[in-house]
Amino acid sequence: MRIVGLTGGIASGKSTVSNLFKAQGIPVVDADVVARDALKKGTGGWKKVVEAFGDDILQPDGEVDRPALGRIVFSNPDKRQLLNRLLAPFISSGILQEILKLWLKGHKVIVLDVPLLFEAKMDKWTKPIITVWVDRETQLKRLVSRDGINDEEANNKINAQMSLDSKRSKADIVIDNTGSLDELKVQFQNVLHVVTRPLTWSEFMLSRQGAFSAFAFVVLGVLVAKNLFKCDAS
Repeated sequence: MRIVGLTGGIASGKSTVSNLFKAQGIPVVDADVVARDALKKGTGGWKKVVEAFGDDILQPDGEVDRPALGRIVFSNPDKRQLLNRLLAPFISSGILQEILKLWLKGHKVIVLDVPLLFEAKMDKWTKPIITVWVDRETQLKRLVSRDGINDEEANNKINAQMSLDSKRSKADIVIDNTGSLDELKVQFQNVLHVVTRPLTWSEFMLSRQGAFSAFAFVVLGVLVAKNLFKCDAS
């Protein structure tokens, strides 16, 4: 099984690339979706976060007010780190469960879409690693336009993450998204060719088919050995 790492920064276009993978029939495990599930009312993550941040972050229906929580953590590095520590176990276990579901369905290639891929040390699970990159000026302009916020708020959100230049230096594949959507799609086709190439032997052995093949070989080996033993005994 090939687990492809996909990361980027806020307003870099990572979600667009993620959707392009989905359009090609490649399943995507989205860490943001898993994180939202981890914060649903009554879950273990919800209880930990409410205990740490108080009832002020809750909506009238008891669900977490995510924009309010975001404003708190984006402006305070210590509280951001606290939130990440509280949710990390729930997010990691949720991602593993999604990967297992796809493994059981027999998927040979999946994409792991994680904004904090390097920060959460999940890069060691994935190969190749794709970073969707834009320059800082483009990132700032897109974020201000997308979220309707001022430059200071946008810079706080950008600074809350590892820089895209750092992520680019750690990646196996870099998608430069400073251009148009059509230019992005051209780059994506090249990336798709790499991602969907035949599995290596080690990747195949990690797939469901590989595991079943290994099991079949073991059973066959036992049966052959058993028959040989019977022949020798007679």
